[in-house]
Amino acid sequence: MRRAALPAFGDSIMRRFVPSALTAAVLSVLCPIPGQPATEHVSAAADVERRFDSAIDPAMMSAWMARLASAPNQVGSEHDAENAGMLLGLYREWGWDAHVEQFQVLYPTPISETLELLTPGRFKATLTEPVIPQDKQTWKTAGVVPAYVVYQGDGDVTAPLVYVNYGTEDDYDTLRRMGIGVKGKIVIARYGSGWRGLKPKLAAEHGAIGCIIYSDPGDDGYAVADAYPDGPARPAAGFQRGSVGDTTLYPGDPLTPGIAATADAPRLKIADAPSILKIPVLPISHGDAQHFLAALTGPVVPYGWEGALPITYHVGAGKISVHLVVKSDWRLVTIRDIVAVMKGSTFPDQWVLRGNHYDAWVFGATDPMSGQVALMAEARAIGELAQHGWRPKRTIVYVSWDAEEPTLTGSTEWVEAHAAELKQKAIAYINSDSSGRGFLNATGSPSLEHLVNRVAARVTDPETGVSVLERKRAQLRLAGSGPDADDDDRELAKIAANPARDIPMAAPGSGTDYTAFLDHLGIPAVDLQFAGEGDIGGVYHSAYDTWSFYTRYADPGFRYGPVLAKMAGHIVLRLADAPVAPMRFGDLADAVSGYLDDVKKLADERRETAAAQAKLLSAHVFRLAADPNKVKAPPAALKPVPRFDFAPMESAVAHLRRSASSYDAAIALRAPHLPPQDAARLFVLISGAEQALSPETGLPGRPWYRNLVYAPGRLTGYSAKILPGIREAIEEQRWKDAKRYIAITAAALDAAADRLDSARRVVLPNP
Repeated sequence: MRRAALPAFGDSIMRRFVPSALTAAVLSVLCPIPGQPATEHVSAAADVERRFDSAIDPAMMSAWMARLASAPNQVGSEHDAENAGMLLGLYREWGWDAHVEQFQVLYPTPISETLELLTPGRFKATLTEPVIPQDKQTWKTAGVVPAYVVYQGDGDVTAPLVYVNYGTEDDYDTLRRMGIGVKGKIVIARYGSGWRGLKPKLAAEHGAIGCIIYSDPGDDGYAVADAYPDGPARPAAGFQRGSVGDTTLYPGDPLTPGIAATADAPRLKIADAPSILKIPVLPISHGDAQHFLAALTGPVVPYGWEGALPITYHVGAGKISVHLVVKSDWRLVTIRDIVAVMKGSTFPDQWVLRGNHYDAWVFGATDPMSGQVALMAEARAIGELAQHGWRPKRTIVYVSWDAEEPTLTGSTEWVEAHAAELKQKAIAYINSDSSGRGFLNATGSPSLEHLVNRVAARVTDPETGVSVLERKRAQLRLAGSGPDADDDDRELAKIAANPARDIPMAAPGSGTDYTAFLDHLGIPAVDLQFAGEGDIGGVYHSAYDTWSFYTRYADPGFRYGPVLAKMAGHIVLRLADAPVAPMRFGDLADAVSGYLDDVKKLADERRETAAAQAKLLSAHVFRLAADPNKVKAPPAALKPVPRFDFAPMESAVAHLRRSASSYDAAIALRAPHLPPQDAARLFVLISGAEQALSPETGLPGRPWYRNLVYAPGRLTGYSAKILPGIREAIEEQRWKDAKRYIAITAAALDAAADRLDSARRVVLPNP
């Protein structure tokens, strides 16, 4: 599902971290700094990692991808089931205790669909993608899903058309100020600037009766690069399938929110499922979209709304008439998660989890098979280690997820089915999805940030011969020195230039399979991807995401697929074999401290903005400055922003920082010497510390999301919101919720700190 290729470990800093002497001491025990003497444990671990690396075979990975992506692989397809059987058989062949877990989920498929321009003139959209003569994989058209987005609302509507740019809330406010509404209209929005599902959701909330989403060549087509097959950009007839189910409320099966979709699970009626949209939606190509957009009249679009089509972009709402029809088969289908287990020798009830999905919208070579074959290479290499006598101290669980593309369904249902056990046993979840070549992008929990940096320091980049971490530092330093660099770019460049500092990971939001682990249960997670060289977005969710495309443009020679396997595999191995779980809670405390600073700054900025706008409105500045030949209403008045009492948060953050520092110091002194029974007690306490940040209260209006530090934004989809209960309440002018969640979040931070205090006493009873 994930498309974004982040420019750094963090797409923004959102916190400041300066390492101390204590940090260096902790670092040397948990993950030794290069050049320092290695302990016996570290030497043995390094030998295991070398043997693991030697078992990674790029040619085998390429062959697996070719087979997995050899036919349409969407949920419920014959090839999806064949791939499930293949994966199950390979896991067992490699020595894993593997089984299938099935769920029955709602998965509509298209029966018929139509999109026509009725007046002026007539044009009927194609809604299928033609073959590429140079790519024989695209010749296999049987079973390919046409233009379709799952969990839209079926309908047959005819109405005028309005162009809404990216279809964000700001775009609708711009239209309102222009005197243009969308009530009773069909809207056309371009992909980008937010998750696709928000476009029809907001359209419906503003009264639209249908939605069209197209891929503008300015975003991923010929304006970016040569179109496939001559380059990696989206061809004129290519379109982006996907899901528009409202995963900002909850992911997974729409009919069983919060519970596993087993055969006998109680289910909502389709009409009552809040995550299913109520208006018909279709995705189309820019080749088809040009016919509709060129027919629009009305005002020329505002600056920044223009795409790259060779037309003048108009807003519309004139006499153009569009007919949109979508009819679906709303049925339950069986999905299959393939679960492989290698039991731990010392701590069998502590689980290290690793996953990647294997379903796709069509062939899915890049999304998801690039990540799936890396996971397979890891599982095979770990199996070889076990065959030669090695056993992990903790249990390792590898999972190939089905039905990620609809709404992260396979992973969500599995997590909901095993929630109680996961809360007791899971130490961390490591995820991947689509991946290409270039630079490491890592998203995840701050407590795992140092571990990711140490692993990246020991994995070699295949294009430069330096470490993955060193190459990342070079990328960030260069980005922060350019004329277009912003404050975050410059701050990241400073961090990257200092080898004593870790590169921050991006704040986790959603869009891939770590969501249920992190956002629902509070289990620490990391998501890994290589990107930045070339552009794989042009075939995203299209019939052109084939093995031929991948090996030509995404990762020629399969050079970075093995590097992804080594990154993820080394993290898994270190989590599985460390004397105690290698988490660093000082990083978490520093992150939350920075997040609180950001939220306080947000409140102050919003207060100043509202006050300044009130003065402009009272002085009629917007009316007097407007062009009288154009309709330009004033902006909607902002509510005055009260002053919030952040004292409970400040106290809780200080508590967390003290507790994390004390715990990390104790671990630095005692970790290698803890007896197994104390290490087992310690695990319960530190996993409980992370989970304390996800109380069952959940977030306002969407209690499935429980994590009070991270959540996908209600109006951003994939992108993260930090301290979301507080931040989104301020952004959306819900002052009571903001005050309430200051108290709730502070209590969660105090609970986490209390768990760390108890953990410190296990490690060092008499400091």
